[in-house]
Formats: sequence, C-alpha cells, structure tokens
Amino acid sequence: MSVAQVSRSVVKAVLARETPEGAGAIVRRSIGTPELRNLTPFLMLDNFRAKEGAGFPDHPHRGMSTMSYVLEGEFDHEDVKGHKGRLAAGDVQFMIAGRGIVHSEMPVHGPGKKDPYGLQLWIDLPKEHKMVEASYQERKASEISSAHPTPNVEIKVVCGEAQGSAEEGLVQGNVRPLGGCWFLHFLMAKKGERVWQAVPAGWNAFVYTLKGETLVGPSSSSSPSAGLKAPLSQFHTAVLSNESGATGVWLEAASDDVSFVLVAGEPLDQPVVQHGPFVMTSQQEIVQTFRDYQQQRNGFEGVHEWRSEIGRKMTDAM
Repeated sequence: MSVAQVSRSVVKAVLARETPEGAGAIVRRSIGTPELRNLTPFLMLDNFRAKEGAGFPDHPHRGMSTMSYVLEGEFDHEDVKGHKGRLAAGDVQFMIAGRGIVHSEMPVHGPGKKDPYGLQLWIDLPKEHKMVEASYQERKASEISSAHPTPNVEIKVVCGEAQGSAEEGLVQGNVRPLGGCWFLHFLMAKKGERVWQAVPAGWNAFVYTLKGETLVGPSSSSSPSAGLKAPLSQFHTAVLSNESGATGVWLEAASDDVSFVLVAGEPLDQPVVQHGPFVMTSQQEIVQTFRDYQQQRNGFEGVHEWRSEIGRKMTDAM
C-alpha cells in the first residue's frame, strides 16, 4: 500500500550571511546564527569558498560530527592520528569527532584550479556516542549513488534514500552517521520539474538553495503549484514544518539549472552546551574537555607536539 503524500511546508526562511571563519576564510552561515540557532541535531551550516591565502589550519573538535561536501575545487585534510587525503569536486567526508581530534583543512590552489567551494554541516552526536573514537567515512564522487526520478532531475544520495526511476527503484546512500541523518543533493535542469521526496516522520528538515530558485511545500493534483510558497533564492535555508502526518515534501524548480540540498535529522532530546568546536551536554563536560585538551588525554593525546604539514605554511606566517 502506498503512503499518502502529505507535504511539509516552509515555516522559516533564513539568508545565509557572510561571516569570517578559520584563517582569512569567509563562509555563508545560516544554521548556527542568532536567526537559526536551534535545529536539532544540526549545529551549523556553512557554505564556504576558500580564496587563496585562506584556510582552516590545525584545530580541535569533540562531541560532534562534520559532513564536508565539495562542489568545486580541492581540499587537503590531515589529522593528529595520521589520517590525510584530498577531497575533490563531488567528494564527501563524514568525520565523527567523538572524544577528540585535531585536524587541518586547507584549500588547494594553483594554475587552472578553482577556489574550493562547498558545504560543511555540523551535526550533534547523541549523548551516548559523544566519547567514541574519532573516525572518518570518505566517498569519492564516483562512489555516491544517484537517483533519476525524471530525465531532468538527478538526486545525489549521500546518506538516506530517494526514489529513482522505475529501473533504479529506491536508491540508498552509503554514508552511515551515528544518529539519524539524511543528506540529498538535487539537481534540476528545467524550470517546472517537480518531485516528491519522502522524509522520516518526526525528523527536523531543511532545504538550502545553492543555485537558482526552489519552490518547497504542499501541492494538489488538480493544481500542481497550489499552496507552494514564494521561490527560495540562492543562499537561503528553508526550515520545513514537522507536523504529525506529514510524510515528505514537494520540491519544484522555479528556474532552470537549480541546485539545492535537502537535509533531515532525528531530533536529540538533550542539552546543547557548545564552546567553539567542543559540543557537549553540560558545562561540566565542557570544563572536562578543556582539561583533557590541555593535559593531552582522552582523545587528545599528543596534540600539543603535533603540527600538520598542510597547515604549517599558514601558521608559520601568522
């Protein structure tokens, strides 16, 4: 039996405004600002573009996860535990900071190379997972599954699931977060293309428009655009309603060449106590995190003697 298509709607739209981050970098941030502070389990959403001379040299994390999705250019990364690599356009890195990690994320510049551009999403970890060992899941662009519900629509399924063509069926992502999280990248070639996307009941969800204009919201079979809100333009985050009975959301291209992400996550019933890159559930845990970092223990072993090779040039010049 098919599930009734009861759509969520937009309850709030926030423009991602430019803000300084890292060393000389500028990001567009929506989630994590005073306008959109609390959207559990999501802590922050940054749309970054790293110009030459900017970057994110050595810095610590505890108690949260990050998902980095590169859309253009290349990024190098390196951490205190010896993990290193390069992310190119279309690649994804899902990092679980757990009890502690220190790492560096630096753009790759050179002749013919584009400035690195993409998204980084910070996701709170469930309390029971905050002190797990740090780990990574990395996927090259070629390893990310795509669904094609119509000839002019592609959905890159990083984690979660989306309905593809009749031949594809249900397409599932291969990144496995600790806690519920879906991350889907929609590419719609033509204005008027319209798809239905299921969203787990009770989860919080948002849409972020990277390019073009997007219509989000309920519709009816008699009038495909009835009830849709005004188009969401580039750099806007639209928080979706979370009413009982909603099974998903209608999504429509309001212009040609539209690109946006739909992200959904299972709400966490726990306090959020954040101090910069440390995210715990009490002030006492934050104090303990600083002690662990200063004393190089419980996940922060060797951090004060370590310096990344990729961040060294920038930090030496600072």
